[in-house]
Amino acid sequence: MRDLPSLVAAVDRLLAVLDERAAEQAAAIEAVHPGHRAGALNLVHYTALRGEDVRSLQNDLMDIGLSSLATAEANVRAKVLAVRMALGALAGEPGPWDLGAVDDAIDDGDDLLDRHARDLLGPVPPPRTTRIMVTLPSEAAADRRVVDDLVDAGMDLARINCAHDDEQAWSVMAGYVRSAAERAGRPVGVYMDLGGPKLRTGPVLPGPRVVRVRPVRDARGEVVSPARVWLAGAPSTDGAAGGAAGETVAVPVDPAWVQRRDVGEALTFTDARGRRRRFKVAEVGEAGALAVGERTAYLETGLTLVAGSDRTTVGDLPALEQRLLLRQGDRVLLTADLTPVDPAARPLRLGCTLPEVVQALRPGHRVLLDDGEIEAVVEQVQPDGAWLLVTRTPPNGKRLGAEKGINVPDTDLPVSALTAADEQALASVVALADVVGLSFVRSPADVAHARERLAAAGGERVGIVLKIETSQAFVALPEILLEAMAWPQVGVMIARGDLMTEIGWERMSEVPSQVLSLCEAAHLPTIWATQVLESLAKRGVPSRAEIVDAAAGDRAECIMLNKGPHIVETVQTLDGLLGRTRRVQRKGRTLLRRVQSWSQ
Repeated sequence: MRDLPSLVAAVDRLLAVLDERAAEQAAAIEAVHPGHRAGALNLVHYTALRGEDVRSLQNDLMDIGLSSLATAEANVRAKVLAVRMALGALAGEPGPWDLGAVDDAIDDGDDLLDRHARDLLGPVPPPRTTRIMVTLPSEAAADRRVVDDLVDAGMDLARINCAHDDEQAWSVMAGYVRSAAERAGRPVGVYMDLGGPKLRTGPVLPGPRVVRVRPVRDARGEVVSPARVWLAGAPSTDGAAGGAAGETVAVPVDPAWVQRRDVGEALTFTDARGRRRRFKVAEVGEAGALAVGERTAYLETGLTLVAGSDRTTVGDLPALEQRLLLRQGDRVLLTADLTPVDPAARPLRLGCTLPEVVQALRPGHRVLLDDGEIEAVVEQVQPDGAWLLVTRTPPNGKRLGAEKGINVPDTDLPVSALTAADEQALASVVALADVVGLSFVRSPADVAHARERLAAAGGERVGIVLKIETSQAFVALPEILLEAMAWPQVGVMIARGDLMTEIGWERMSEVPSQVLSLCEAAHLPTIWATQVLESLAKRGVPSRAEIVDAAAGDRAECIMLNKGPHIVETVQTLDGLLGRTRRVQRKGRTLLRRVQSWSQ
């Protein structure tokens, strides 16, 4: 460990580095909104601190019982100055030591963050200090009870995804949120996410129009529940070649033919595979008839059903979704041509919904498909597309369908975060929303353009949330935040799904934490997003890992949940979890409450 004079010199040098960086960035700090000026200065101080390797200094400070500066985000210079004063006192310097002013400066950072979170995201009901945002499903535009139940469960902000539905549906949803909030007697915000540029795989030729019905069998292969076909109902929307055993599949046929059927009557047909099958009518009603059989059958559009001498044909069934099978070592042409591709054709071809991407690629650039489950590298760029070599897939390959995500972390894309469709929707969005989410932010220029277009649409009163979902955005985050802080109300969403795809799963424990810390230094609120309590929302049972993950999200000012059949229960669970976690956590600082079990 260094002696006291050496430690004093090291901390003095650190203070000088902070002041030098602030002087260099004086113009950028002055350019932000007055309400963010303290945050901008502290952000510059924090990036200066993180630009130094202070690990040795931290260990030496901890060895003599002083702060390691590991939680200096709220007010960096004040925290370093507090350490300097303590070292001076230990070294016998005469002082005076104005510890009260330093303590007030640190508290002011926390207070500013809380104020900015309240201004942007609204108040939060105690004992929680972290808000809950929920993505509204499309059904919320048709049934106000969906919104009412979420508000009653504890939702603080409703997220409307503008990549789906239309302006009329958005308006209805926002209206339901306002009325539910008024009934509940508390504010509930409306957050609207602009779609941004859609970087997705192109269409794939549809498969045959066929559905499968199959019985349920026990461990010995005996039928315990027959295969079930509902005749004259609406066509099945499952589109899967194999629905659940025993599941009733609706098949459209002539309703008049159905009404001539009798219970117990036999139906015969040759299925799509050429197999003879015999089903029996089990039920006849005004809406249709139920036929059951003990063998698996594939029914397709145009198939003939025979009851004695009375025949009918199966009507239009939905086409099955087809996908390309990609394996390590495959070569595939990524092209702007969105003609549906044939999965059986060779060479393999894959459309890209954003034409600018294809020509922006360069040899050696990575291309990640379907949330990174498939990784490829660009071998060659030609006028008709870019040839990719698949370098990683799951062991048996991966089937890739249409509308799957494409990430290009090494490529500088010549596209704006605001699309023409986003700009067209802005007038409606600013009239409905409290907060607007900006997708696909990658640079300060994206933010400047968004501020300009929002102001032109009359959106000065709405807040902006920057979705950090690309590696470029993470690298440029300090500059992006300084640009955004020219707007009065600003926050950040950590979109961990796309971010993980871009930066790699091995960095997912550190990068979101670094974003949280940087935003805390800027006194800007954050939203913890992507797959929080996903199993609970979709299946009704949480995993142990996602409970821990949700608790970690308490470092943010808001946690976003996605829609699911069990979303109300999920909101209630998160509400209780956050109320307990806040007693032992404040941002990155662990608070040591009394452990009653150990104090007997």
